[in-house]
Amino acid sequence: MYHYYEDQDFLSRMRAEAGSIMQELCHQLKEEHDIGATFCLVGSGAKKLVTQNASNPIDLDYNLEILRCEDLDDCRALKEAVGESFNKVLCKHGWLNAQDSTSVLTARKWIYYAGAPSFSIDVCITMRDENGNYHRLIHEKTGYLSYDRWFWNEMPHSARLREKADYIKKHGKWHLVREQYLNIKNRYLTRNDHDHPSFVCYVEAVSNVYNGRRHW
Repeated sequence: MYHYYEDQDFLSRMRAEAGSIMQELCHQLKEEHDIGATFCLVGSGAKKLVTQNASNPIDLDYNLEILRCEDLDDCRALKEAVGESFNKVLCKHGWLNAQDSTSVLTARKWIYYAGAPSFSIDVCITMRDENGNYHRLIHEKTGYLSYDRWFWNEMPHSARLREKADYIKKHGKWHLVREQYLNIKNRYLTRNDHDHPSFVCYVEAVSNVYNGRRHW
């Protein structure tokens, strides 16, 4: 089951390495594909939301939000461009190529030193519509590439996410988000449901707490 990882010194080193990779990824996308993007560590504004499943490797989960792209509807071309740029940056840092799953690109695990936890980077490609709702890029795999589908999937309750999170923190109720977030991740884990990356769990947790504010 998931628990919060509390070694802040180690997390600091992880964030520094992963943050550098994500910065270079955004630069690579702009230079090679004329794609404007920004990134954020899921829950980084709140901090202390990095989880670990038992003693398994630690995952850092990032949103890569697409701000500018010639054709946002060509989801396959977009994900392939991100994957290509991501792999070039990973190679420069001595990492192996990323794996393409349904909703994230996962960089292979890397270890700082003997005895340290290994970790990986999960990158969820997102965009926001005119109403502020988040959408994530999905690669629906069939086993035959020619039959696969790439599309945007809207995440319910994602509008005004930062505003909701700020409201919760301002009222001193962030511990409720931490409880919800962990419970939601473990709920999907017990269902063997791998289609809900951390950002989806984070949106759900913030929404649940915000919607229940009348009962605080």
